[in-house]
Amino acid sequence: MKALSRPRVAIVMGGPSWEREISIATGSEVMRALQTLGYEAQSMDYDARFVDSLRKVAPDVVFNALHGPGGEDGQIQGILDWLGIPYTGSGVQAAAVSIDKHLTKKLLAAEGLPTPVWDLFDLGGGTLPLLPGSLNLPLVVKPRYQGSSAGVSIVRSHEQWSSTMIEIAKEFSQVLAEEFVGGREFSCGILGEDALLIAEIIPTHDEFYNFNAKYTPGGVRHIVPAPIDDDLCARLQMLALSVHRMIGLRDYSRTDFIVTDEGRPYVLEINALPGLTPTSVIPDECRAIGMSFETLVERLIELAMQRSEARAIAG
Repeated sequence: MKALSRPRVAIVMGGPSWEREISIATGSEVMRALQTLGYEAQSMDYDARFVDSLRKVAPDVVFNALHGPGGEDGQIQGILDWLGIPYTGSGVQAAAVSIDKHLTKKLLAAEGLPTPVWDLFDLGGGTLPLLPGSLNLPLVVKPRYQGSSAGVSIVRSHEQWSSTMIEIAKEFSQVLAEEFVGGREFSCGILGEDALLIAEIIPTHDEFYNFNAKYTPGGVRHIVPAPIDDDLCARLQMLALSVHRMIGLRDYSRTDFIVTDEGRPYVLEINALPGLTPTSVIPDECRAIGMSFETLVERLIELAMQRSEARAIAG
């Protein structure tokens, strides 16, 4: 992108979700990259003054660096669509679907894509649910509408089920419980319409790839490319691209997998706005193909601007 044609960028970060600090970390990295590239860029919080601040800044494009509800659920996307401002990442419908773990898993199952068996539980009525007989211990319990593995825990006994439900009900009204699948953890990012290299995810201190492992320096190792055979690599890339297209995601996404000892992959999580922090997976996958973080950020802005230009020509 030539210097004279560089758009004015507003980086939206922060917001009210559990993932506020992670969003600020992503936004700060994006700001650093844009400053290195010579862009005119300004950061702003996603708060009650957001629309007024946005109109004052009058950006050509918004870089959506939010994570969790508000930023990944279609809310800010709807605002930006209404204002007619192009933005990075997925649109309203795809964002709303991808943040809903229950709906996403129903779509995966309907399309015949492998995902662990699960059930949905409502904790809003004041009565804690009994351990379902249809599911086998251990179980992975996770909030329905959160990202970054926030609030995720592994339940291995009836007693632990009760204590986990009591604790999680303090923060969340709906949770999923899915059967725990043991194996190696992998992740595959999508950039544009291309699958990136597969990363193997190895937590160094925690039992699984949880919130602490993701965002604590030294909490996880990313091996890129993953030490797997070509057939498994191609299958994981195909699955990630299938999920990306099925939900209607755009620009970039990340799909996380578990692969059993028998070599069977399961889709665990889909992230419509992958983190771009110093410990995030997507930047490592890009670096492994020779793409700098600055080039990644600029590519995402280009994709947003291309959509805007295409709409202008069509309209």
